[in-house]
Amino acid sequence: MVEDGDEIEIDAVKNKINLLVDDSILSERRKNYKQPELKFKKGVLYKYARTVSSASDGCVTDEF
Repeated sequence: MVEDGDEIEIDAVKNKINLLVDDSILSERRKNYKQPELKFKKGVLYKYARTVSSASDGCVTDEF
């Protein structure tokens, strides 16, 4: 939901990054978001892209 020109706040003490964009703007961006197509249609990179979890969960592929 982050776009070029958006302001962010980095707090190195609390290990947080805050997006300084109004909630109404983020809500509108969520409504208009379209997930991009995968760049790969077969092979190992396709499998990885389809099964990898988020970075906050460790980017593992064995949970699916």
